[in-house]
Amino acid sequence: MGFRGLRALHCALRLVAAGGARCFSTRPARVPRMEYQDAIRTLNTLQTNASYLDQVKRERGDPQVQLEAMKGFLERSGLKVEDLDQLNIIHVTGTKGKGSTCAFTERILRNYGLKTGFYSSPHLVQVRERIRIDGQPISKELFSKYFWQVYNRLEETKDPGHTSMPAYFRFLTIMAFHVFLQEKVDLAVVEVGIGGAYDCTNIIRKPIVCGVSSLGIDHTSILGDTIEKIAWQKGGIFKPGVPAFTVPQPEQPLEVLRVRARESSCPLYLCPDLGAFEEDDQALQLGLAGEHQRCNATLALQLSQAWLQRQGYQGTGELKDLQPSAELLGKRPVPLAPAFRPSGSMVQGLRDTEWLGRTQVLQHGPVTWYVDGAHTTSSVQACVRWFRQAALNEEKPVDGSEVRVLLFNATGDRDTAALLKLLLPCQFDYAVFCPNFTEVSAVGNADQQNFNVTLENMLTRCLENQKKWNQLMEEKVGQDLWLSPRMQVEGVGSLLKPDPLRSPLLFVPSSERALNSNSLVFPCISHALQWITQGRDPHFQAPATKGLHLHPVAGSGAVLLKEAAAIRVLVTGSLHLVGGVLKLLDQSLSQ
Repeated sequence: MGFRGLRALHCALRLVAAGGARCFSTRPARVPRMEYQDAIRTLNTLQTNASYLDQVKRERGDPQVQLEAMKGFLERSGLKVEDLDQLNIIHVTGTKGKGSTCAFTERILRNYGLKTGFYSSPHLVQVRERIRIDGQPISKELFSKYFWQVYNRLEETKDPGHTSMPAYFRFLTIMAFHVFLQEKVDLAVVEVGIGGAYDCTNIIRKPIVCGVSSLGIDHTSILGDTIEKIAWQKGGIFKPGVPAFTVPQPEQPLEVLRVRARESSCPLYLCPDLGAFEEDDQALQLGLAGEHQRCNATLALQLSQAWLQRQGYQGTGELKDLQPSAELLGKRPVPLAPAFRPSGSMVQGLRDTEWLGRTQVLQHGPVTWYVDGAHTTSSVQACVRWFRQAALNEEKPVDGSEVRVLLFNATGDRDTAALLKLLLPCQFDYAVFCPNFTEVSAVGNADQQNFNVTLENMLTRCLENQKKWNQLMEEKVGQDLWLSPRMQVEGVGSLLKPDPLRSPLLFVPSSERALNSNSLVFPCISHALQWITQGRDPHFQAPATKGLHLHPVAGSGAVLLKEAAAIRVLVTGSLHLVGGVLKLLDQSLSQ
């Protein structure tokens, strides 16, 4: 259903709610309750249409004006900025690891018997994952209740002279604040969307504590093309008198954070290594795999400790060293935060943390899925280290027949060639590319609809990614006979046979020179999984597909996949891709 169709649906629903049900006799009597799927479809109308988004990027106004507009939307919804002070917020930004840091922090504080709120993005399967209470996504009933409460208030207060409704992420941010206040949480962990200074979550005036996870290059069209510019944006969440913590950063961005903190009269501290919190060679156990998670865990410990102390909680962990040494202070532009002995609740919280789609392993019979939403250079590097170690630790097939498959997609302005190059050491037998759509048709999948990019653009991007991968493989192995010359990408129209919106399983390159390539492009996630699993994953029910047009590589690869004792699949490059894969592999996530 298109944008206009969704708007028409919403108008019809409002007519029903207003008493016009007689005009829609085929609708059940319960329509006025505005069910969950109706709420999601209406929410999707707030997404920025792809063509309009391009225009906005070209004509981007003053970001500070955009932040003021967010405050206006909040007030129209029935809240004042001052009301957010009641939420005792922990505000976290960063380029990579901020979601994992928030997950660790929320789990730790929940162990103290506190009622927690957690706002994060993006969602993997269902939109309501973004707004959690006590670690669980709010129910469909609660989502519907608060969605229509906020939506209707904004509709009733429209100003003809200004933008009538907030965009998708702004709306969900406002809705999350309503949920947390009315459900009376003890605290809210709030993850920044993009950047910090001009992110819509930055209407928060008085958080209890702030955190900055690892910095890197991402969202350059919005935040800037250098890590220093990005650090400036991230440091925009610092508030006067509110302590902030960050993890070890490169020298230049750390200096930017220090200056931003000084300008904001914000005390900024550098987190020590997680080893400083461990005693007697007893390593802290983390619920999230990967060496890089130790950095996120130490930030979470400091955020939790600071929140508990500022809120007057006792027994929160014994400080080991109240003051950083003069030697450390002399070497660092930012003082080192004191380490402390974590309490039992903290230790258990770190161990029990779950965060789907990040360094996650799913063992499904002979198929092992390694799922990680890494999408920046530094996070993909960490992903590769994790995957190689995890795959190395797996028991090897007796006959040695193991097939490794990469399932990849990347979106936005990311340097795909750089990300793919980092994945070469994993020695994949096949590379598979597909858009972030679970099915070719989005009907019945409102939670994962995305109007910010067109299907044609996504397919073109996948073909470009395939071309880059083939070029990298050529450079890596030279003129090995099993690799093809580089593909010729001539445009989406000439590369598809037949129409991709109808029935094909697989895109067929028009260049016959690519017949021996070990990379494939599929029109959706479902079709990609169908080929990768070859019916051998007991948790994946492949849909019936008509009119298959198999590429020779797909045929020969299918034989190997059917006969392999073990299939190891790394899914990475995009959290949206990860969400689509998890939706198909774990049906419970859709319930």
